[in-house]
Amino acid sequence: MAWLSLKVLLVGVSFLGCLYPLVDFFFSGETRGQKPNFVIILADDMGWGDLGTNWAETKDTVNLDKMAAEGMRFVDFHAAASTCSPSRASLLTGRLGLRNGVTHNFAVTSVGGLPLNETTLAEVLREAGYITGMIGKWHLGHHSSYHPNFRGFDYYFGIPYSHDMGCTDTPGYNHPPCPACPRGDRPPRSPERDCHTDVALPLYENLNIVEQPVNLSGLAQKYAEKATQFIQRASTSRRPFLLYVGLAHMHVPFTRTPLAAGPQDGTPYASGLREMDSLVGHIKDRVDRTAKENTFLWFTGDNGPWAQKCELAGSVGPFTGLWQAQQGGSPAKQTTWEGGHRVPAVAYWPGRVPINVTSTALLSVLDIFPTVVALAGAGLPPDRRFDGLDASNVLFGRSQTGHRGSSFVCDLVKKDSLSLSRVGLSQVLFHPNSGAAGQYGALQTVRLEHYKAFYITGYSLPQCPTQA
Repeated sequence: MAWLSLKVLLVGVSFLGCLYPLVDFFFSGETRGQKPNFVIILADDMGWGDLGTNWAETKDTVNLDKMAAEGMRFVDFHAAASTCSPSRASLLTGRLGLRNGVTHNFAVTSVGGLPLNETTLAEVLREAGYITGMIGKWHLGHHSSYHPNFRGFDYYFGIPYSHDMGCTDTPGYNHPPCPACPRGDRPPRSPERDCHTDVALPLYENLNIVEQPVNLSGLAQKYAEKATQFIQRASTSRRPFLLYVGLAHMHVPFTRTPLAAGPQDGTPYASGLREMDSLVGHIKDRVDRTAKENTFLWFTGDNGPWAQKCELAGSVGPFTGLWQAQQGGSPAKQTTWEGGHRVPAVAYWPGRVPINVTSTALLSVLDIFPTVVALAGAGLPPDRRFDGLDASNVLFGRSQTGHRGSSFVCDLVKKDSLSLSRVGLSQVLFHPNSGAAGQYGALQTVRLEHYKAFYITGYSLPQCPTQA
């Protein structure tokens, strides 16, 4: 009966929709100048090597490869954390988890979410006159005031957390396999530890649950339709817009759908990658037909591939973490090894972002917030510190410099004396622990130009069981 009671609870929350009746594309107001539109696409569990232009072995991202050829590709771009909720919180706040309070993934049973005293990118842009929409995976709190409609988004269509955190009637590919939702009062068969059968995965439109359990095989098509509608109607309203899209295609469980065109190579992961690529291409095509010259599209990932899922995990490319792998550990998701947080990234804005450029600037998901706020002509919230930077000069081809730290003094202890060695301006980026070792959210590694220092090494998050 736990499944039934939790389902009733989620439906009960959705009844608040009667208090929020005007969020379904009822946009009004005139354009305040020619402010740019923004489309931010965040891919779930996509490896650096899953982008064809990054790694020649990948042949399944024709639309993203085309977008990279028509824009700028970043090869030293990093997630703000190596797991879902902390990375998404940092994207929407421009702050590391130690500042914004999100250091763990939120669970189905979580009653909280991204702290309410945090200001989201959507809230800043809505205050600046933007129409704001979010489609896809949220995973920053799904009850009451933590819902996207109360965090700055005028419109929301998607799932509240990862799609392996609720059961469906057609579970798809997972490792280990998970059962379908139980029928009626029949108790679920004994699931694996990582399977969730207490609540059916819900699909929300604003505050209303429109489908439960979600039919995963039709979800990509629904996302494509809703993204098209949002872009078209926002453009018709003559107001600038922000569309944030969270795509969970590369996160287990995987399903095959008609949207994934192209030759089949027999693996669920490749099929999911093609499906996601097709959806990105669909969104880009709609932008090109509607507001091409005035829309900035930024694609990236939330963390590296989930190595424990074996053949259902993506590619880290060359970032195999040889030392870690030799200890029997994973160098990918949840870790601060390079494969855990170095992610694909592509920027596209015809006439503004130079075409067919590969940038080596050290950048991060943390930089999306301050960059978009600056391009929108808005102001950062004045009462907090930010960990990201305005990357406009990099985007427009005026610089190859990303994160840089102030001059600091490095103490070198010698046998009989303390020697001080000054280290000049260096590219600096911190990475927090995301579950592999130590305290959640604690800063675990630091990048200084081409060097990376670990505070903790030696703990082995298990690899895929077949590789350990």
